[in-house]
Amino acid sequence: MDYPQAINALLAMVDHERSVAAAPRQKRIYDLGRMEALLARLNNPQLSVPAIHVAGTKGKGSVSALCDSALHAAGYRTGFYSSPHLHTFRERIRRDAQPIGESQFAALVAQLLPHAQQVEAATGLGPVSLFEFMTGMAFQCYAQDRVDFQTIEVGLGGRLDATNVVQPQVCVITSISLDHMAILGDTIAQIAAEKAGIIKPGAVVVTAPQSPDALEVILDTCRKRNARPILVGKDVTWEGGQSDITGQDLVVHGRLGEHKLRTPLLGQYQLENAAAAVAALEVLQEQGHPISGQAMRQGFAAVSWPCRMEVLASDPLVVADGAHNPYSMGALLDSLARYLPHKRLIALSGFSRDKNVAEMVRLLAARAQVVYAARSRHPRSLAPSALAAEFQAAGRQALQASSVADALSQALVQAHPGDLVLGTGSLFVAAELREAVLGITPELYPDLLPPDLRAPQAV
Repeated sequence: MDYPQAINALLAMVDHERSVAAAPRQKRIYDLGRMEALLARLNNPQLSVPAIHVAGTKGKGSVSALCDSALHAAGYRTGFYSSPHLHTFRERIRRDAQPIGESQFAALVAQLLPHAQQVEAATGLGPVSLFEFMTGMAFQCYAQDRVDFQTIEVGLGGRLDATNVVQPQVCVITSISLDHMAILGDTIAQIAAEKAGIIKPGAVVVTAPQSPDALEVILDTCRKRNARPILVGKDVTWEGGQSDITGQDLVVHGRLGEHKLRTPLLGQYQLENAAAAVAALEVLQEQGHPISGQAMRQGFAAVSWPCRMEVLASDPLVVADGAHNPYSMGALLDSLARYLPHKRLIALSGFSRDKNVAEMVRLLAARAQVVYAARSRHPRSLAPSALAAEFQAAGRQALQASSVADALSQALVQAHPGDLVLGTGSLFVAAELREAVLGITPELYPDLLPPDLRAPQAV
């Protein structure tokens, strides 16, 4: 099997991430039986490598990337599993901070495919989904490569997420806010209960600063499962320092020492994420795994986690950020004013239809002087005409663009010295802006495009 064949095999699977079906995936998943059956056929590779398991609404990817980068800088062989991807499926399975190669990716697909088919045939639990399959690929990759640590980012929720089969050395729960409410619940407490589902009996749990409702649920779960909580903001604190477009300085006051750090990740919330990552790494230190302060400094400085307030160009400033709920949109807009002073804000916006579009539009309409309504290639993307109508209702005229690249071309013509061009509203919009600015050729999946973006069929 070659790489294109491997991608075709994946795209033939049930894909709840891109599905436009009415019933959300977690509403159709009652337990982890199918995932456990697949891993049992592989001799449970997820249990053979020490793990950091990271859940949350905002920041879980950044915390995971920081942990992985620091462990790599400390000389460990590392695996890092995340989702979704920006430009290629291979980004989801990283080894030593880099996406695995096409040949290894294809070999893993070929290796797991017969097992997935047997699970469907023998258990009556239905077909293995794309996310479940790729989670199994990651675990198998890290076990076969005998990595020292695997950092596993939860895909969605926690309790019923396919990654929730590990027995981690440390759990991390980042900031929780309202998102995926049709799947996880209508309140912060309900969503926190799903996220806290990753807490195993006797675990060590690092939690970022939370609202009172979320923290109460997390601490109650810790008590019930005899888990030890470490509170970022209380047990581990931080102070921000100088910043420029290349990154920011900070000091984290950990439980084991003080860490003077610099990270290319911009935004106030990244200070909180860095403190959470330090807290998790200190837990590993306590468990007997050497991780020096120098390794943390090198790892945090070298971390790569694109499309999170990422500066793509400086004249004019072009920034990509995958803010996709009102909380993260508000945090992004506040951070732009603080970290990247500018005259006018020109927003290239696009949203998934299942998000709280009206509230995010309201926030953007209040800050941006020029707005473009675009759409990504994702099948759940909202049409530019519908998005323009949302902006109209919020009192802001939006110019329609046929694509993110088209919106960028128009915006660069409009931009004056000192302006900031921002691509946001979904990670997929941010990724397409990144491709347009940096000349990245992405993997394209024509059959998954929104109907109006597909090439006409030959008659």
